[in-house]
Amino acid sequence: MNSLLSKFKEARLRWFLIALVLTVFGLMALYSIGSHAGGLSASSRFLKQLLWLLPSLGVFLLFFGLPKKVIHKYAYLVFALAFASLFMPYITGQIAGTYRWISFGGIRFQPVEVMKWAIVIALARYLSDYNLKIGRIRSLFLPIAIVFVPMVLIVKQPDLGSAIIISLPVLPLLYWVGAKPIHIFLLLAPLISVVTAFNYYTFTIWIVMIIAVLYLSKATLKVGVSNIFTNIFIGLLTPILWGQLKPYQQERLLVLLDVSRDPQGASYQVIQSQTAIGSGGFWGKGLGKGTQTHLKFLPEQETDFIFSVIGEELGFVAVCIVLVLFAILLMDLIKVSYHSSERFSSLILIGIATIFLSHVFVNIGMTINLLPVKGLPLPFLSYGGSFLLSCYAMLGLATNMSVETIE
Repeated sequence: MNSLLSKFKEARLRWFLIALVLTVFGLMALYSIGSHAGGLSASSRFLKQLLWLLPSLGVFLLFFGLPKKVIHKYAYLVFALAFASLFMPYITGQIAGTYRWISFGGIRFQPVEVMKWAIVIALARYLSDYNLKIGRIRSLFLPIAIVFVPMVLIVKQPDLGSAIIISLPVLPLLYWVGAKPIHIFLLLAPLISVVTAFNYYTFTIWIVMIIAVLYLSKATLKVGVSNIFTNIFIGLLTPILWGQLKPYQQERLLVLLDVSRDPQGASYQVIQSQTAIGSGGFWGKGLGKGTQTHLKFLPEQETDFIFSVIGEELGFVAVCIVLVLFAILLMDLIKVSYHSSERFSSLILIGIATIFLSHVFVNIGMTINLLPVKGLPLPFLSYGGSFLLSCYAMLGLATNMSVETIE
């Protein structure tokens, strides 16, 4: 007990306080949404989220109190169990037409939420244990495979948003341990090739840029030619890849380019979200007085679009507070990671920072039509028990890693 108390004194507990303040903002929005229906029932999402907060705080303490040696020792086992849990929804059956949830006793849980932090600690152990010849691109293949295999399974559930989230930490982690920027560029190039291939001119400019980068980096002829032809081939496959998307996914991408394309269909969510945020003004309309929210114009307001509810009812000031709190948390995580003397801890910190940043960037980006609409919640604010547990688990891990171990 004494060691845990002394650990608390050294930890970055302001991260925990920031998370609590953000959670309060989320609870305020959920209370407003639920109370307008004529009172809060036992099944209201506000009360459910409040109940989920208790085990979430317990999970925070658990992950904060675990010795780093234990986390390091069982990193691969936790990753294996998390990967195995992704198959459980196929056993328990579909929920809402997908295989994302495990349901037992009336409680739903998303296994992918465990995978988000499990994949970070597995990558952190691998990259901290082995003195990789990170200058060689072949040394990057295994970390990418660790991410790619569960990502494919998650896409099949289907949950494209979460698949993207679990894949994002691998590149910052590789860069953190010394991977060459040219190798990171070459790994990202195929994705950019797909995006630019929708237009002949943008694709041509992109291929010219690849050639220029390869030339300036003095890549060998074999590496240069193989990468150029690979990206051209992937670009030519783009129509086939586009055809693999479901119609609603295609519409979401097209709406990003023209929000007026389908105002009663695919554009509806974005238009209502922008209207809600814009109508809030400086101080907001007041808690419980948001017309977009309470007249049910704003869909998915408890989860994906909770930021829009805050913007409408609490206004620009509250939006700025939320953004500043996220900025402080993320910058502090990166700063502590940079100064950490322990490679394993440093990698976990930067991995968790990447996941939080990805959620914040994508969620807020889609509410204002900077990014396609994708079902990704906002950390600590959006409704969802398993997501709240996951956020506090990652925060507990990060806070744990912020304390330097004295051998």
